[in-house]
Amino acid sequence: MTQSDYPTVRLTPKADARAVRHGFPWVYANELVTDRRTRKLPGGTLAVLEDSNRVAMGVVAVNPASKIICRMLDRDADAVIDEAWFGARIARALAHRERLYDQPFYRLVHAESDGLPGVIIDRFGDVAVVQPNAAWADALISPLVAALQAVTGVSSVILNGTGRARSLEGLEDVMTVAAGTPPVAPIHVPMNGATYMADVMGGQKTGLFYDQRPNHAFAATLAKGARVLDVFSHVGGFGLACLAGGATSALAVDGSTAALELAETGADVSGYADRFATRKGDAFDVLAALADEGETFDLVICDPPAFAPNRQALDSGLRAYERVARLATPLVAQGGYLGLCSCSHAADLTKFRNASARGIGRGGRRGQIVHTGFAGPDHPLMPHLAESGYLKAVFFRL
Repeated sequence: MTQSDYPTVRLTPKADARAVRHGFPWVYANELVTDRRTRKLPGGTLAVLEDSNRVAMGVVAVNPASKIICRMLDRDADAVIDEAWFGARIARALAHRERLYDQPFYRLVHAESDGLPGVIIDRFGDVAVVQPNAAWADALISPLVAALQAVTGVSSVILNGTGRARSLEGLEDVMTVAAGTPPVAPIHVPMNGATYMADVMGGQKTGLFYDQRPNHAFAATLAKGARVLDVFSHVGGFGLACLAGGATSALAVDGSTAALELAETGADVSGYADRFATRKGDAFDVLAALADEGETFDLVICDPPAFAPNRQALDSGLRAYERVARLATPLVAQGGYLGLCSCSHAADLTKFRNASARGIGRGGRRGQIVHTGFAGPDHPLMPHLAESGYLKAVFFRL
């Protein structure tokens, strides 16, 4: 399609056209002229966005069912969004990852930051898992998958369209194999000297959290000869990395039996089974129980889910982060380390760090910040979009 083939949508006079021109990738519903024609556009429709003076600004994907009614795809209003277009975006993303990593295990596409709004692609060797979290990606999934296979050579592509992001787009959950065959067992993922088990068909999100890789690595530098507690462990993220770094023991705590079983398999495959243990239960309850039992550790890391997924949940989320810090603090041996993480984009670094410090104070201790970490370079930040920089990890010495 060329520009003349696309419908047009137009910003209101009050919309901030300058922000869009300078790189902001979204248009909110109250910034667009939503006449009857626009409201009837099917979710995922491609259109040319115009400013209020009818000057073309680029090709956008339109979804009248979402508060983010337009996502900028290409600043060239004549761009053709086809398999070749997808291939160019994926090839550019791949070149960056191949410079970073010597094995094909990474986040390949990080949504807006890689020029594919709402699209997440994680690569697990010969398998890619796509999260199409925007209506346009659903509508154009065939050329996307074809381009993904052509550029990377992966034989299998899994579509994991589940979670909150799709519901905000008015989309139903979907879990299917778009190309090739599904893996018959968890995939072995080498990372930071350990081997992790990724269940790409039944695990959380895409099956593994690559974003914490550099924070796992930093924790491992503190772990030599240490007793480690990994809370909200999922498949053993911090615990296995710390064992690779020389920890004497690691205890993984999670509420999911399936995740802990994968962590145990990873410890076994990595050769750490004799130093690795798990404990299933609600993290808050287990933290309190460990304190009652008089347990202490040289390194405690807590990596909870997003307690503040949006601004409405910010206050309650910060209280939850404070509570995590308060309950974890008594478990840290004198001179030991406490690592606290947040994947809530609504809680910025300052708010999260302050909540963590309050919790440590309420736990009767004082700490010095020794390291602040973020997502790895396969999760690039888009400077114009704060949401792309969601992950924070703050390490305290108590």
